Amino acid sequence: MVSFMLEHYNWQASLAVLLLVAGISAIGRYLVFKVPAFQRMRQINIEEDSKRLAQEKYPALLKRGRMAGFPSIVAFFLLILPLCATLAHRSVGGILLDIFIILMVYDFFYYLTHRFLLHGNPTLRRVHAVHHQARDPSWIDSHYVHPLEIAIGLWLFFGTVIAYAAVAGPIHGAGLAVSFIAFGQINVLNHAYFKLPYFPYKTINWIVAKHHVHHENMQRGNFATITLFYDKIFGTLD
Repeated sequence: MVSFMLEHYNWQASLAVLLLVAGISAIGRYLVFKVPAFQRMRQINIEEDSKRLAQEKYPALLKRGRMAGFPSIVAFFLLILPLCATLAHRSVGGILLDIFIILMVYDFFYYLTHRFLLHGNPTLRRVHAVHHQARDPSWIDSHYVHPLEIAIGLWLFFGTVIAYAAVAGPIHGAGLAVSFIAFGQINVLNHAYFKLPYFPYKTINWIVAKHHVHHENMQRGNFATITLFYDKIFGTLD
């Protein structure tokens, strides 16, 4: 087992994924917030986040969340991702297919976990209720989550990557980087204050509004996080 791991341990690919995530995220933020409409939404979210951070409970839980999430991310990038990633040539179409499969498989299992465990299991429902204290969320509420729920969300995504690599073989670093960014940023966007109900932002506005409906109380639908596809086919689109 050890020899197998050493033979397939591709630290270069894992490092490349980390650098791509950092680089694409930085460039993306720079370009997105050059758009005046997004600049306005950003400022509103900053103002709303400031109000929340003034409450004693927010900084404390955010710190606990970081302490819960950081070890999992470090363990994944150091110990697991090098066994799942590659820099070998793969077509653009193949990379896009990898991204699609990872995100849709993850979202399927997140949908099930969110609906039947975080809302259905009495103990985990109380854990998830911490996050649902935000009735009209802003950016920071995407991180206002119980440490146990943070671990569950991260390892659902990491487990999807591991399972897909086990079935299909090592995944190209570019596809992993984009998948990781989408996993994080779509979750942040879902919780943002976003009121732009006109073209070309209308679709994003609708998606964000659907997740805000979910936050109105713990009886609502819209359990998926990447798309609303599973809510549509399983009859929980609210």
